[in-house]
Amino acid sequence: QVQLVESGGGLVQAGGSLQLSCAASGRTFSRNTMGWFCQAPGKEREFVAAISWNGGSTSYADSVKGRFTISRDNAKNTVYLQMNTLKPEDTAVYYCAAGWVVTKSPKSYDYWGQGTQVTVSS
Repeated sequence: QVQLVESGGGLVQAGGSLQLSCAASGRTFSRNTMGWFCQAPGKEREFVAAISWNGGSTSYADSVKGRFTISRDNAKNTVYLQMNTLKPEDTAVYYCAAGWVVTKSPKSYDYWGQGTQVTVSS
């Protein structure tokens, strides 16, 4: 069992930055693949980024490549999403998730946080 709690969301102007954090509890975190997903009103949940258990492999959605960076600190049981050059279309609820494989499919992740709102104003 893994419990996930996101933080760091908020309101930011276009071009600004935010860092999201996801604190995990549970014995398997250091072996879990971690992912970030987002969901805007009326849209399906979309993949943002994922990182393997040791940080050796990462994956990003095309829309965020070069702007967002996923990282993790297994000693702190925390995964991060550094979001730079934010755009109004990045506005969504952001969720972290734990799984076992670096994949873009939300169905492959077993545990989810409650989400944190990110709003980017133009």
